[in-house]
Amino acid sequence: MRAGGANRLARAFGAVAALAMIASVGSRDMAQAADLDDDEPEAASTLPNLYLDLRTSYSTVPAGTLSIGFSNPSLSSAIAAFQTLAAAAGVAAPATRSSSSQGVALDVPLTMDLNDRISVYGGFSAGTSQGPMSDWSAFAITSWNVGIQADLYQQNGGSIPTVTLQATMTRSVPDSPLATTSLNTIIEFDYALNADETRGLLAGVQDTRTAVDSPLAAINRNLVGYVGAYYQWPDNWKVSGRIGVQSFGGARLLAFTQVQPFTQPIVRLDLDRNDDSDNRLFGLTAQIAWTPKPAYQLIVRTPLYAVRN
Repeated sequence: MRAGGANRLARAFGAVAALAMIASVGSRDMAQAADLDDDEPEAASTLPNLYLDLRTSYSTVPAGTLSIGFSNPSLSSAIAAFQTLAAAAGVAAPATRSSSSQGVALDVPLTMDLNDRISVYGGFSAGTSQGPMSDWSAFAITSWNVGIQADLYQQNGGSIPTVTLQATMTRSVPDSPLATTSLNTIIEFDYALNADETRGLLAGVQDTRTAVDSPLAAINRNLVGYVGAYYQWPDNWKVSGRIGVQSFGGARLLAFTQVQPFTQPIVRLDLDRNDDSDNRLFGLTAQIAWTPKPAYQLIVRTPLYAVRN
């Protein structure tokens, strides 16, 4: 895709973001209308949570493949890996190499929780990588991103699961003939098994589409479908697990097919420490994605709060 593809992704992101805002605000207003007969005074308003949701990741990827996987740090790593493939195209065909590449990335999204339903964020990703035939690159900014996460519906003790929509648009930097723009959209269903919502089941779909600013290259669509579960202890430690299938359409660079399509399993485990208001204090994520050889990623999340309610 050329610049037109990037513009279409930007318009699609705007449409998804608007839908998330309208749906979540509308459902909140209906809930407030249902409580109009309550005699209790409305709670005092507070400032929204404001924090840097720092994510530090280390990944290893088999040569000649891209591992998009779950969520945004994986996407940033995949974009960096594509740029590495582009830089190496004149040296050797990456698909013929037997060793793997590795990278370290830092994602720095400034996040604002507008309420208990909607969060918006924007920031940048920086990193360094080392390929089979190259030393570690200089640590540099690789992309910027903006996004929104919204609960379209909250279970709140009912029989219909919570429905969450997340959309993130990512643009690689610096601009070049092979710069990329990506739209990552996730719809997740969370069915709580108890009133405290400390045990539950998960299911979701992630759709990642990427436009390259050149007809000489393309990154095809990536789809992930998954199921999972979670459990939270009384001391607010929470463990979540997701297992699913990733279907990647492959990527093309110049006259060669650099990355073959694949449909393979993917597994993700999360360990989080929250406070009593369910704000994350620490998080650890481990992911294995078969591409078809296994690609590994470890992510440490350390939020830095300016305002925390």
